[in-house]
Amino acid sequence: MENEVKRSVRKEKVGIVLSNKMDKTITVSVERRVMHAKYKKFMLRTSKFYAHDEKGEAKTGDKVMIFEVKPISKLKRWKLGQVLEKAALAAE
Repeated sequence: MENEVKRSVRKEKVGIVLSNKMDKTITVSVERRVMHAKYKKFMLRTSKFYAHDEKGEAKTGDKVMIFEVKPISKLKRWKLGQVLEKAALAAE
């Protein structure tokens, strides 16, 4: 198997679901800590990703893991891996 193609490891991110109002699509907010170049202070930066949710299992406020896939649409390049933590219900 000398001609075996090596596949790179898929990127994974953990974030909070902002919206699940679209059909089979969720919006995930991912926070990361970045050091300021001049002042050397750590700051929180937020990125928003559109992820494919085939079964519609993620709800707003859930903590989810998403992983990178080939482009699904104009903005979707991520897929829902798993729901790590369900959101606390507002009714309780």
